[in-house]
Amino acid sequence: MNNRPIRVGITHGDINGIGYEVILKALDDPRMAELCTPVIYGSAKIAAFYRKALDMPAAQLTQTASAAELRAGTVNIVNVVGEDIKVEPGHATEAAGRAAFAALEQAVADLRQGHIDVLVTAPINKHTIQCEEFRFPGHTEYLEASLADEGSDRALMVMCADDMRVALVTTHTPLAKVPAAVTREAIVEKLRVFAASLTADFGIHAPRIAVLSLNPHAGEDGLLGSEERDIIAPAIDDARGKKILAFGPYAADGLFGSGLYHRFDGVLAMYHDQGLAPFKALAMDTGVNYTAGLPYVRTSPDHGTGYDIAGQGQASEQSMRSAIYTAIDIYRNRIRQAEATANPLRRQYYSKGNDNVVLDLS
Repeated sequence: MNNRPIRVGITHGDINGIGYEVILKALDDPRMAELCTPVIYGSAKIAAFYRKALDMPAAQLTQTASAAELRAGTVNIVNVVGEDIKVEPGHATEAAGRAAFAALEQAVADLRQGHIDVLVTAPINKHTIQCEEFRFPGHTEYLEASLADEGSDRALMVMCADDMRVALVTTHTPLAKVPAAVTREAIVEKLRVFAASLTADFGIHAPRIAVLSLNPHAGEDGLLGSEERDIIAPAIDDARGKKILAFGPYAADGLFGSGLYHRFDGVLAMYHDQGLAPFKALAMDTGVNYTAGLPYVRTSPDHGTGYDIAGQGQASEQSMRSAIYTAIDIYRNRIRQAEATANPLRRQYYSKGNDNVVLDLS
């Protein structure tokens, strides 16, 4: 494993939200720059604005023209917005949306070029960030379009904290459209990606996954809905045929309310609030949003822009700190998994027209 500190790119997100506050608070711990080489994609001017507004102690940010020239042992910052940008804490503005996309676009480009190793994104406003280049419901969909390997990879939203990991079949899908999107094929594909991620990214051998129902009480044998009988249960059978340890379907309230989720390595929910509401109720302060299924590592805090407390010094940096730690852990786990599964035997070549085996030891 490379001994070079892992380079962590951090986008500033919505500049009118709590992004800068949680980033600066998380990086103010001097041990962070010892653990990794952080680089903020944002604005030194905006960072200074929030330090003053929040009465935070002055700290050195090393400005660099490019992530290709990062300095280890310090917090780096790449300026991606102009000096005239207007900061309005607590307000959703088009300028803030443009600034959020500028940071994300540059960070993704640097991630693809190998200038940073992992990406951590501060929260965005999904409405104000919309533009010609960003017509997606959120980070997950944009990153799938930008980072997937020739369209073969599928992004999976995974919320994680300690031993709880919750993934979603549908992400930012309107509730009225969820039933049509919950197909047998979609569930099997999400289970495949989830199981692979639990193994490679979290180091869990033969992970056990609980699959949630769509309807209340798991459909009550068709009385409250037929999706469990006709779609979800057959999908679980298909997954088990592929040697994926999937179980269910379970009613969400019972699984989380009883603590049954502790018996599984992951939980696959059918839609956004079904999985995220209980997750955030149990792990709001330390939860992390992880985008699994892609060849690159991206994490984010599990909270939003926090307009209601922006600029007031009330935001907790715990989730941002956890997002940085989780990105580093997953990056290291992937390296270990690759090393553990690499073929240690050299290629064997058979000399044409000769019955003897010829080994190429070069």
